[in-house]
Amino acid sequence: MRTTVDTGRLVTERIRESAAVKQAMLEDGELLDLVREVAEVCVDSLKRGGKLLLFGNGGSAADAQHLAAELVGRYLRERSALPAMALNTNCSCVTAIGNDYSYEEIFSRQIEAFGGKDDVAIGISTSGNSRNVIRAVKIAKDKGMATAVMTGKAGGMLKTIADYCVCVPSDETPRIQEAHILIGHVLCEIIEEQLCQ
Repeated sequence: MRTTVDTGRLVTERIRESAAVKQAMLEDGELLDLVREVAEVCVDSLKRGGKLLLFGNGGSAADAQHLAAELVGRYLRERSALPAMALNTNCSCVTAIGNDYSYEEIFSRQIEAFGGKDDVAIGISTSGNSRNVIRAVKIAKDKGMATAVMTGKAGGMLKTIADYCVCVPSDETPRIQEAHILIGHVLCEIIEEQLCQ
């Protein structure tokens, strides 16, 4: 027998859950400071002629692509294009590396190819344990790049290796992803404001 879902209640509960995560972020001074630090690292990189390399899987890949587009295009202000790229968007590159090497190498090979010491590697993983994101962060560190990641509450393995780990205070993937795009938008706005003065 099919059960009916109280869609009105579901809508209200999910919005309330999302708001609760954001309220918890707002009350976490350490997290807020960390977001500002990551923004400053990105601004410093771009001022030195560096670029931002973003990457993730699934919904996190979409977030990486979204944020890179905000920076190359524009977020809120008319300005010059900023060098940012999502490493998950070149499907020929991703599938060739995955086929010839392994899925674990799809981002690290691109970091090896495109990353420089003035660049910032920005990994996104709700669990903090995505092996291809971990591998890319390790390679970025080996190249002397700054590394920043966005994860869920525990931070996973990425918390132990990245220079900056912004851990969203939730264990639920949808709520974490909603917070990641908020943090990404804040980063974009700070970057624009700092570079357009």
